[in-house]
Amino acid sequence: MRNDPPGFRPQDAATLRSNALFGRLPDRSLELLVSTAQVRTVPRGTTLFVQDEEADRFFALLDGWVKLYRLTRDGAEAVVTIVAPGETFAEAAMFASGKFPVCAEAVADSRVMTLTAEGFARCLREDEQIAFAMLGSLSVRLRHLVQQIEQLQVQPTAQRVGSFLLRFCPEGGGATSFALPFDKALVARRLGMQPETFSRALAKLRGVGVETQGGTVSVADLDALRRFCNAESGGGDHGG
Repeated sequence: MRNDPPGFRPQDAATLRSNALFGRLPDRSLELLVSTAQVRTVPRGTTLFVQDEEADRFFALLDGWVKLYRLTRDGAEAVVTIVAPGETFAEAAMFASGKFPVCAEAVADSRVMTLTAEGFARCLREDEQIAFAMLGSLSVRLRHLVQQIEQLQVQPTAQRVGSFLLRFCPEGGGATSFALPFDKALVARRLGMQPETFSRALAKLRGVGVETQGGTVSVADLDALRRFCNAESGGGDHGG
C-alpha cells in the first residue's frame, strides 16, 4: 500500500484484515490508518506500556505474542490475556482518555503497529467508516471477554486448556503439532490455574489424543479435541 510506514510488510495488510477493526474497512480507509502508524520490532521481554500510564495510543500486533497483565498490591502478576497476531489492544483505554488498566509485555520477539490518539482522531475526521469499525471491534472484544469469564467459571480445566490449545491449531480436521510460543507457567496463569492443575489437565487431554513433549504439543485428531472442548460441562475438575 502507498505511504506505508517503515517496517510494514505486504503480508501485514492481510494480518490486519483478520481483525474486526480493520476487516471491513475499504482499502482507502485502511491505507489512511496505516499511513499514520509506526511499526517497530520488539524483542521478547520488552515492556510496551505499564499500568496507570497515560493511554495516548493503541496497538495492533503483526507478529509475536504480547501478555497483558495487572499488578496486584503485593506485586504479583494477574495475567488478563495473551494477544495474538492480528489482534488490537489498548484501544478502549485510549478512547476513555484515561490510563492503561494493565501492563503489556512482549513474551516473544514481536512486531507491533502503534497508532496514536492524535493520528487516529485525524483519520476519524476524514473517514467516518473507521468509527463504525471501532465500535464493531469493541463489541467483538466484549463478547470475547464474556466467553473468557464463562470458561473460567464453568468449563472444567481440561476443556479450558484444550480450548486454549485450539487457538494454535489450523482449521479443519486431521493431526497437527506446534510449539507453544511461551512457557507453560504463563499459559496456566492466563487460564487462572496453578501449574500443577495445568499439568493434570494436560494429562486428561491424552485421552483425546493430545500429547506434550516439553513445549511441543501434538494433536492426533482436531475434530475430536473440538468435540471434547464443546461438550456440555458435566462436573469434573474445576479447581485452579
